[in-house]
Amino acid sequence: MIPPRSLISAAIALLAAFLLPACSQAESDGSYKTAASSEGFDHAHQVFTQVLSAHIRKGKVDYAALKKKPGALNAYLDTLAAVSKKDYDRWSKQEQMAFLINLYNASTLKLIIDHYPVKSIKDIGSIIKGPWKQEVVRLFGKIETLDHVEHDLLRPKFNDPRVHFAVNCASIGCPDLRTEAFQASRLDAQLEEQTRSFLRDHSRNRVDAKNKTLHLSLIFKWFKEDFVKKSGSVEKFVAPYFEVADRTIIQRGGLGVNHTDYDWYLNKQ
Repeated sequence: MIPPRSLISAAIALLAAFLLPACSQAESDGSYKTAASSEGFDHAHQVFTQVLSAHIRKGKVDYAALKKKPGALNAYLDTLAAVSKKDYDRWSKQEQMAFLINLYNASTLKLIIDHYPVKSIKDIGSIIKGPWKQEVVRLFGKIETLDHVEHDLLRPKFNDPRVHFAVNCASIGCPDLRTEAFQASRLDAQLEEQTRSFLRDHSRNRVDAKNKTLHLSLIFKWFKEDFVKKSGSVEKFVAPYFEVADRTIIQRGGLGVNHTDYDWYLNKQ
């Protein structure tokens, strides 16, 4: 027997009353509350992979389409926001790192579509408080900044400079966004692929043997300390990722370093 419509409506209203408190709600002090559980968290980040594969072509993002239908991205960010610090601390190093990289990239996409159309991510915010200092990242019951995720969590804890080729700043000068989320089970291979792909992009990194110059992205200047700490020098870090001929030239030494221009225009399709 099918219940009367009035009873169905009443049941839906009652269900909504119980579910609404579970949604993330921003608080006046910058924190938020969530009743959602992080149990059974999907470490394959399948929803984010669906978002990325649907909106990225050759490293460029279809922000217009994503802005029109942001539901999957918002739902994914809700699942990340539901993760407690207690549960996060139980995860493996790879699970934690993949989580934070995906959180950074998903939050950046959200930041862009919330302000789209813009010519550059640097158009968001102000000179005093730019895009990376906007409180836009929901994490462990607080509203954090992108800078916090990158510079306070990812860089110091994991000591892996390959993270600079995984996090994406929504700009053409950045390493390309993958069409898949980072996953703990494949994290090392994904980071290696990202680093190799970026360093073999001759528009940003190349060896000029004739003029004895190594042209590198400004990333290697901005975060030089990370590469030196890991490998002893920037040159020692980058050499293995170049083609054999260029690698030999770098390892031989004697090259001057020139940093290529960084293109801050939006990485849109």
